[in-house]
Amino acid sequence: MLETSVSTPLITVAEARERVLGSLSPLPSETVAVADALDRVLAAEVRAAGNVPPFPCSAMDGYAVLAGPAGRTLMIVGESRAGTPAGVAVSDGQAIRISTGAAIPEGATAVIPQENVETLPDNSIRTAADTTAGDHVRGAGEDMRDQATILSAGTPLNPFALAAAVSAGVAEVTVARRPRAAVLCTGDELRAPGQPLGPGQIHNSNGPMLSGMAAHAGAVVRPMQQLADDRAATEHGIAAALAECDVVLISGGVSVGPHDHVKPALSALGVEEVFWSVSLQPGKPTWFGTASGGRLVFGLPGNPVSSAVTFSLFVAPAFAALQGAPAPRPPQRTAVLATEVRRNPRREQAVRVRLHETDGATLAHPTGPQGSHILTSLLAADALAMIPAGDGRLEAGAMVQLNALAA
Repeated sequence: MLETSVSTPLITVAEARERVLGSLSPLPSETVAVADALDRVLAAEVRAAGNVPPFPCSAMDGYAVLAGPAGRTLMIVGESRAGTPAGVAVSDGQAIRISTGAAIPEGATAVIPQENVETLPDNSIRTAADTTAGDHVRGAGEDMRDQATILSAGTPLNPFALAAAVSAGVAEVTVARRPRAAVLCTGDELRAPGQPLGPGQIHNSNGPMLSGMAAHAGAVVRPMQQLADDRAATEHGIAAALAECDVVLISGGVSVGPHDHVKPALSALGVEEVFWSVSLQPGKPTWFGTASGGRLVFGLPGNPVSSAVTFSLFVAPAFAALQGAPAPRPPQRTAVLATEVRRNPRREQAVRVRLHETDGATLAHPTGPQGSHILTSLLAADALAMIPAGDGRLEAGAMVQLNALAA
């Protein structure tokens, strides 16, 4: 029997996000080499295996000396190079040539830079500046102390975090397993990129968009699959995705028309509905449910902007939480609306905006027409400006909350 009404009460964007996050648990962890950990999320803290630097070392090319006044003549008695410490100590009246990063020789209390000395013919130098104890000396443990926590669980491993882990003496890190994701696009009208179009046909832009967004969110995405507008094909495709993946993203076919087979297929497969329909423009016909084994299923609207918006608001936080990263909460950043926006009397709007700073304020400029089919409205967008439901217009100069636009 076909559904003939859409009387299900709409839930707010905030409530939908909370229901998604409340329905999942972080994925198990695994150990990987640091070289393979870029953009993964730490599941266990990283502690320093020793002091960093492990010994006092020089911050400059110059000479290791006993601190003292300018005008002294000091005999050069050795050299300390990076990786090859000097084999002698420094005494009063002596200096040891030293490179940046090289170990401070025994007895030395300061480093005088090369540009602050005069080199004399008899293998000595004359100092042209005063030095005090500690000048240009990096202390042992100045960056990291032995056994100090350097990176906490939940930290996304960007290139700087990887460098810190290696500096801490770590070769492997414990990270959350990457979510396995499937993207299923419904619709007989869809054609592959570049394929000639017949009457009533369009190219499947949602497939590469959602696959790319999922990959950027940390997922391992299997090849996109297109489902015909057929009940048996829809159920078979979803069942195959559920058997392999942690997250299934279905684009289109989730409404209540005679050719929308997603919801009946999900019900037949035992996927439990958590919510259907959100008080959001664009993105009202969004469906979310859970299957056995903690699998998550998102039924996203078929219009490309609606898919991108609902992915940003609901799917991206889920991918973050599955990997143990702090999931984005309701938006905290605000901006000043640069131009007026007509409000929707019943639904919150996610307006694509371009941001720029002026006079210490962040201005949010809508990126042109905001229809759910206007894919180009995403191209210059930096964020989503969340416009509360209401009558009339929200005037220029109003403060609006910003939500991240996943890409």
